[in-house]
Formats: sequence, C-alpha cells, structure tokens
Amino acid sequence: MPPPDTMYCAQQINIPPELPDILKQFTKAAIKTQPDDVLKWSAAYFSALSKGEILPAKERLELGLPSTATTQTSGLSPAFLKVLHKQLSPQKSVSRAELQEKWRGLCLPSDQLDSLFSLGNFGDVVDWMEFFALGCSALGGSIISALKCACEILTDDPEGSAAHIPYETFVSLYTYLARLDGDLPQDQINSFIQNLQEVAAKQEGMIQLSNFSTTRKK
Repeated sequence: MPPPDTMYCAQQINIPPELPDILKQFTKAAIKTQPDDVLKWSAAYFSALSKGEILPAKERLELGLPSTATTQTSGLSPAFLKVLHKQLSPQKSVSRAELQEKWRGLCLPSDQLDSLFSLGNFGDVVDWMEFFALGCSALGGSIISALKCACEILTDDPEGSAAHIPYETFVSLYTYLARLDGDLPQDQINSFIQNLQEVAAKQEGMIQLSNFSTTRKK
C-alpha cells in the first residue's frame, strides 16, 4: 500500500521573501514583451536577471506598430530594437555571437538577423550603431523614415515630443545609410548635412524630427 501523501500546513512552507516581487516583475515583463516563445524568453530573462544585465523586456506593451514599421506579425519592432540598443550600445562594438544571443533571447526570427548581417557585410565584430541604423531601416523603409525611427528610440524626450538627438549621432546614422543606399549624389548628401548643421547650431547641437522629416522624401 503506497504511503499517504505528505501533508503540509502553512507554517511548514518557507517562501523566500524575494520570490513574490521577482514573479510579479517577471509577469509584468512577459505581458509587456509578448514573446513568441515564452519559455525561451524566460530563460534569457532570468539569465540576465541573475547576471545583473539589462533585461530582455519592453518598457511598455506595443498595442500597434507605427505605419512605417514592418508588417510582419512577429519580428523586429521599435520596442525590440530599443531593448537591443539598451543591452548592446554601451559596448560600441559587439561580437556577432553576443548579438545573436540577445536576438534569440527576444525570440526574434533568425532569418531577419541573417539578412541584416548580410546587408551590413558584418564579420565577427559588429559596429553596434551601424547595425542599429540597419535595424531602423528595416523598420522604416526609406532613409528619412529610418532616421525618424532612430530619433524616437534614441531620444531622452518624453514619448510623442520633439525627439531630439545629438547632431553628431544623427549625421553618423544618415551618412552610413546614405552610403549603403548608393543612389544619393555626394553633393546632395553634403547639402543635407550642412543645412542640418546650421539648424543644430541654433538648438544646442541637437536635431529633432521636424528638422528633417519634411526636408526631402528619399
């Protein structure tokens, strides 16, 4: 005859005091992030948490993607790119393997990452801001839409405001995307940069969305 089930009372069960808050924060992060594979994402979440790293979690739930964003039901989105930027930008250059790890941790499609690697012709070491620019391009389509996406991700301004970023950062992103585009004459690139330099000089070295979003439509 099998032994009876062990009976416990509430006084016998020791719940770690940190557990309720850990589970609460985890649940909130999962709801905001909406990962395609909850188990795979959970492994990345708790791995980052145990190491004191930036968590693979969105700041808020994306209720709908902007009209300029990808139409895929799953894949890179502005919020996911912002998470990757927070995780990887402090290093400036990251290994291909680490980028792949962070990408998988967000349950993003590997073929989309392979496409970005190929487009940027990246090797074992990846310049993060160049990859970030390509990510914005994948979301925005045109150069101007990509730069708009970049400003909205990089700005310290509140959501829905002017979205200022440093002029030097803007020019770096623009020149990289313009070079990859290959169809823009150099004099047009130089003129665009010079016009914005004059604007930035009046705005404490910052560029905002309204300074370029209607300047030209390439």
